[in-house]
This record gives sequence, structure tokens and C-alpha cells, in this order.
Amino acid sequence: MEQLVLASEALASGAVTRHQLRSEYDKLHRDVYAPRGLELTARHRAIAGWLWSRREAVLVGNSAAALLGTKWISADEPAELGRSRFTSARDIVVRSGAIAPDELCTARGIPCTTAPRTAYDVGRTMLPDKSIVRIDALLNATRHDVADVEAIAGRYPKARGIRRLRAALALADGGAESPPETRLRLLLVRSGLPRPTTQIPVADDHGRIVRRIDMGWPEWMVGVEYDGAQHFTGPDDYAADIERLEFLAHRGWLIVRVGGRHMRAPGVVAERARRALLSRGWSPRLQKMTEIS
Repeated sequence: MEQLVLASEALASGAVTRHQLRSEYDKLHRDVYAPRGLELTARHRAIAGWLWSRREAVLVGNSAAALLGTKWISADEPAELGRSRFTSARDIVVRSGAIAPDELCTARGIPCTTAPRTAYDVGRTMLPDKSIVRIDALLNATRHDVADVEAIAGRYPKARGIRRLRAALALADGGAESPPETRLRLLLVRSGLPRPTTQIPVADDHGRIVRRIDMGWPEWMVGVEYDGAQHFTGPDDYAADIERLEFLAHRGWLIVRVGGRHMRAPGVVAERARRALLSRGWSPRLQKMTEIS
């Protein structure tokens, strides 16, 4: 199970000796060990928690998200279990609450909550902005959308944290491909700008989709791109970046580029996007009238 072992089973089967267990493995939980030197991930933590439950529990929350392929989950996050007869322990959180049969699935041979149910749980238990980042990443990894999560939320209108979840879902978007993209989108929306569309397809002269813009406003042909470290890893990447921007300009797009340092001055980022929109005919007054109507 991704190199993790239940010591009692491994010893009984002869897969390891007691000497090997002491000298070549590190203890994660009661009876759960990992090979010494293994770089633990959130998925390892999740599986370790499940093994600790004697394979009886269901992975929920961040552990389910990790098992379903969600990126950017810290290995320091505790394992989250549901449907367990055990109580919480060090680095393990046991969640209570009903889980419907159709809210369960299996990933990598391990029972866990479905992506929509997982997002529902994450949105209720995490702090708002962190939950939006996590929900974005989960939806992106599993190709579900906000409506799927809202359907689950509709089943439990009085659940603890339901208001927090609904507030997060109002801002979530599975089109974000990284936490910085999520934070940039939130910055723009909270600055009073129209909500941007994510992963905007751009076609070439033959109608083939050859590029995608992180986010932007197609009606005004204004895009916003978050430039992470991958844009500047070498001369080839730099040249490709120049060619990409030239192509987008040729197709009529005005691109606002934002890097990590720019995010330290959110007001400046918002103003740059605002000016770009104004230059393309956007009207704050028209937006307010649209919102009122």
C-alpha cells in the first residue's frame, strides 16, 4: 500500500523481520510503519490513517482529496477519517456525520468520499480562503463543478458550517490550475471587478484551440495571466512565453501579467486590471446596473 505496512501483518507473513522493522522503518501510528527515508506526502498520510483504522474507516476531507489526486495538500495535514469506531489520535482526526451510500467511492482500492462530498466537507471545516483554494484544486483534479457540490449541500441544509461552505462555493472555480491563480481571481473579484472566466480557449486562424488564458473577460478581450516560476526556467521557456504573448495580441487580447511579487500589492494589481478593462470599453456603472437588475 504505497510502501506503508501494518507491522502485525508484515511480521506474521514474514515480509519483514523485527530487526528490519526497527532499523529500516519509522513508526507513523500504532502498528503503521513507513520505510525510513520515504518522503511522506498527503496521500501517504491519508493511507496511513486508513491502515491505522484496520482498514475499517472511510477517508474524508483533505485525506479523500489527496487520494482523489488533489494537488498542493501539505504532508503535515492530519489524516481525516469517517465512519470509524475509533476516536481521534495524534495526526488523525475522526469526523462524525452521516455519509450517504452514493457519496462514497473507491480510489486506489481505498474507500473515500466522492469529490462533491469531499468538497462539501472541506468547505465546512476549513477557513474560507483556504477552503476555496482546496475546493478549486479538488474540482480541477476530478473535473467536477460547483453545481455537483451544491447538490450535496442541498441534502444537509442544517449541517454545521453550511453557511461557510455556501460562501466558499460562491467564489470557487475548478478552472484554477494553482493556488496563486485562485488567490489572484479572489483579489480581482473582491476589488469590485467583474468575475473573470477561467481557462479561456483561444483559437488560431484556422479555428483550432491552441492556447488558454488563465482568466479574463472574453467580452472585453482582456486576460489576466499568473506567471509562476515555470515561465523563467530557461531561454527556451522565455522565448515560448514571448511567442505566446505575441499570438494572443495578434488575436486581439490585452494581457495583464501578474507575478508573485505583484501579489504583495493587491491594490496595484486590481488597478492594472481595471485600467485594461476600461481601455476595452468596460463600464463600472453598467456593471452595477446589471447587478441590480
